[in-house]
Amino acid sequence: MTEAYEDLFFGPADREIRHLVREFVEKEIVPKRRLIDEDKEHKLVGEILQGLAKLGLFRMGWPEEYGGLRGLSGVTSAIIGEELARGDPGIKTALSCTSWAFRPAIKARNKAVLEYFAPTFCGEEAKLACFAMTEPGGPHGGGGCDVENISSLHGRNIRTVARLDGNEWVINGQKMWASNAGVADAYCITCTTDPDLGEEGIALIYVPASAEGLSFGKFEEKAGMHGVRNCVIYLDDVRVPKEFRAAGPGKDAELLRDQIIAARIGSASTAVGIARAAFEEVLRFTGERMVAGRPIREHSICAGILADMAIGIETARYYYLAVAYMHSHPERYGPQVSDFMLSRASIAKVYATEVAIMVTNKAMELMGAYGYSREYPVEKYWRDSKAVQLWLGGAQLARLDVCRAYYEHEL
Repeated sequence: MTEAYEDLFFGPADREIRHLVREFVEKEIVPKRRLIDEDKEHKLVGEILQGLAKLGLFRMGWPEEYGGLRGLSGVTSAIIGEELARGDPGIKTALSCTSWAFRPAIKARNKAVLEYFAPTFCGEEAKLACFAMTEPGGPHGGGGCDVENISSLHGRNIRTVARLDGNEWVINGQKMWASNAGVADAYCITCTTDPDLGEEGIALIYVPASAEGLSFGKFEEKAGMHGVRNCVIYLDDVRVPKEFRAAGPGKDAELLRDQIIAARIGSASTAVGIARAAFEEVLRFTGERMVAGRPIREHSICAGILADMAIGIETARYYYLAVAYMHSHPERYGPQVSDFMLSRASIAKVYATEVAIMVTNKAMELMGAYGYSREYPVEKYWRDSKAVQLWLGGAQLARLDVCRAYYEHEL
């Protein structure tokens, strides 16, 4: 059955792409969900990512002249994200953060970066990239999620510094919690040329994994999201060509703002995928499990809980698709980096992540001890869902970004 949102937001190829990804998830990820959490060496993760590379997903978004397949609209990207997250949100994050890392260079049409990295990332093998923002917090402020708080701090609290030495950038600093850190072949580092310059000092600079002075800490031990790696990134006098800066003064700040907006839309699609997976599992369970002579879902109190789950999932999906559509049509809805768009993307993330947390919690309640058992996947999605709420500055910074778009207008 065709859903109304398909007619509203889908382009000609979106149904085909969704079908392709959905089939892959059903065959290659859903049966292996539990194994992914136990895959300490990421061998299985690598095999799954290689399968996604064969589908061409790693090349999507890259310009065709560099070996890419085609342009990737916000709606298309979100659809792919929801389907992959329904299987495993960590796998989805590893893929989407690779595309996300090169988004600034692609939007800036940085020939030097694209020509250098395209042979690696538009080939037949799955290769990962990392976009690094968050920094260690300090006793005197700065660091942490201050980087993501671009609307208030304008880059003044960024501690990773890049200075120009002849024709090379020399980068020093630390990053943490970046997805694909320690396993990526390329890094896009958010840094500053001078904190006092504010947004004019913000620089997005690309660093090959082979660069001297680039090193990593141990992989983080997390409650969930085991399909994607995170660790501390150390940059000690890392040198890269001057041309590896994404754009330039002022322009990189705009690209960073675009990164945050796009990632919050993508996070909403991830959360909806998680919620869908948990809802499908509890729907099946409550249809088979009998209580007082009837299936659990035939009891009105339980049916009401299932209804709340469905309401949350459907409304979260419609909203994130609407925002993705608006973001892809700036000619109608204004600049992609406006306060309006940041607000709408933040609404999508805040709402969808809270829906995912609610759905996984309620699913576990309806399934009782079975929901808490690793024999069923609900507890996995329960653990995975919280991470999506926490990244990109967390739920409260996102709420602040929601409000800022309204402050100059009557509520």
